[in-house]
Amino acid sequence: MSELIYYDLKSTPGMSTSLSVQVAKEVGRRIVAGSFEVNSLMDDEDTLANRYQVSRVVMRDAIKILVSKGLLEVRRGIGTRVQSRDKWNMLDDDVLAWHLSAPPNPKFLRQLMDVRLAFEPKAARWAAQRATPDNLAEILAACDKMAIAGNTAEEFIIADSLFHKAIIKAAQNSFLTSMEGVIYSALLVSIKVTNKDPRENGASIPFHREVYEAIAAGDADKAEMLTERLLNDATSRLATNTGEDK
Repeated sequence: MSELIYYDLKSTPGMSTSLSVQVAKEVGRRIVAGSFEVNSLMDDEDTLANRYQVSRVVMRDAIKILVSKGLLEVRRGIGTRVQSRDKWNMLDDDVLAWHLSAPPNPKFLRQLMDVRLAFEPKAARWAAQRATPDNLAEILAACDKMAIAGNTAEEFIIADSLFHKAIIKAAQNSFLTSMEGVIYSALLVSIKVTNKDPRENGASIPFHREVYEAIAAGDADKAEMLTERLLNDATSRLATNTGEDK
């Protein structure tokens, strides 16, 4: 799955094409992929600038970008150190997107699913209580897109993401919008892990439609329960594919 799909779903352009942010992107991908050990010191600016064939100014700006995202720490007299994951800004769009280029990380994926389970069932409950006719139409349209997007995993996962995005929107809670990236990252990385046959995608459509019907009927308890069941099933399948259930 391409990082570009993530940015498209978020309706953001991603990082700009300036040289410093492109270098930051390359280094950031490698940090997320685990190519640099936690707490290890990066090479000095001159060495890094030579490696990436850029000026020291460009390299310094790239490092500042990664410092702002929590991936690096700069200490005078010591150098530039790779930060542990607990220091990263995990809701940053670029950090989430870079995981799509990295080898699958079962722990990261499990944490994504934990977060989804914490707030998406409640979002479905609130959607059942607050959804407008336009909100319901948007959720239904996403269901319909899932039904006709069976040719490729990419088409289906985009439709699936739009379904969950529509439910969050229907919950009428502005704070939930900042969590959209977690959903997209979890879905995109999940497909990468499971490598699911597109022909099997249709099996989950009835379960998504049940969630829509509960929301449309204003049945908050059922909407919450069905969403939790849907996510628990996804979590179980992912654990099987990553070997975490053994």
